[in-house]
Amino acid sequence: MGFRLLVTGGSGQLATALRQRGGAAVRVVGRPEFDFARPDTVVRIMQAVRPDLVINAAAWTAVDAAEDQPDLARQANAEGPGLLAWLCAGQAVPMLHVSTDYVFSGMKGQPYTESDPVSPRSVYGRTKAEGERAVLNACAQAMIVRTAWVYGPTGRNFIRTMLDAARRHPQLRVVDDQCGNPTCAGDLAAALLGIAARILHTGWQPHYRGVFHAAGGGSCTWHELACAALGHATRHGAPAPPPVMPITTADWPTPAARPMDGRLDCSRLRHVFGLELPHWHESIGPVVAAMVRQDRQVLSG
Repeated sequence: MGFRLLVTGGSGQLATALRQRGGAAVRVVGRPEFDFARPDTVVRIMQAVRPDLVINAAAWTAVDAAEDQPDLARQANAEGPGLLAWLCAGQAVPMLHVSTDYVFSGMKGQPYTESDPVSPRSVYGRTKAEGERAVLNACAQAMIVRTAWVYGPTGRNFIRTMLDAARRHPQLRVVDDQCGNPTCAGDLAAALLGIAARILHTGWQPHYRGVFHAAGGGSCTWHELACAALGHATRHGAPAPPPVMPITTADWPTPAARPMDGRLDCSRLRHVFGLELPHWHESIGPVVAAMVRQDRQVLSG
């Protein structure tokens, strides 16, 4: 890629995947160098890097903690991205802002399209919805990319939690009445880089503006995803997992409400950019294999 791509999100799993796949074209920034809590750092980075395009993968993602710290979540998920979008507009730079299925209630009963009204049930979801509006209001060349259930070989995610829990507990209890689209961070990074390449090749086009959904193909429950991940781990040499018992959301209360059915319809991404993320069945195996290798290296010293 013959352009400068600024990616926020530091050592997060999506930013890491973008760095790995984007190579020398990608400049990844994170705290303390770039911190939405310190607006001067955002201004400084934009002035220093002078990017051709920005991907904002920085966010407050601690869903339950956001219930007790709404101001910090809003700063990271809405106010900061709004400032970044305003700076992008000032430099005539396109911005891709990563958002979430948590902007929906999960009560529709079928996959959400980009035109469905948002209806978040948590502080995290509300601040992410506020961030979407702030970005679109501040920057004419802005695209919101909603995704869901992101996992990768690095960072904190559901699959990592399951593999760690399987080593410590004789039985696991996992929610089986919430449904969504597991999304491999590497697949999402490839899609974002594909979008960026198209925008910078064609120049900004009016139909690029607005909201797009980009999530892994297929859907499942958290219980189904846990069972699949642990099965792959065993095939790659991990000990046989403990029993995984399906439970309901009511059996596992959390401070923040989750979408019961947050499936995303990603057909607009395919129609406009010709992009479609692989089915989660295809992507989960290599990620789990990488996690098992990492665990083996740690245990071996």
